[in-house]
Amino acid sequence: MKDLLVKINAELEVFKTESESLSEKGVKAAGARARKSSLEIEKLLKEFRKVSIEESKK
Repeated sequence: MKDLLVKINAELEVFKTESESLSEKGVKAAGARARKSSLEIEKLLKEFRKVSIEESKK
């Protein structure tokens, strides 16, 4: 679970950096990277949901 949380936080930082680069500096390539990161965050959050449900059953 701890490793998963580290991955989620790291990916959130990537998303934050790329989305700020897009919105503040107008770097269009950063938009693509932010969208890719958002998909990875979605995947990680689904995994978190699964793991947290399993943990609560213990």
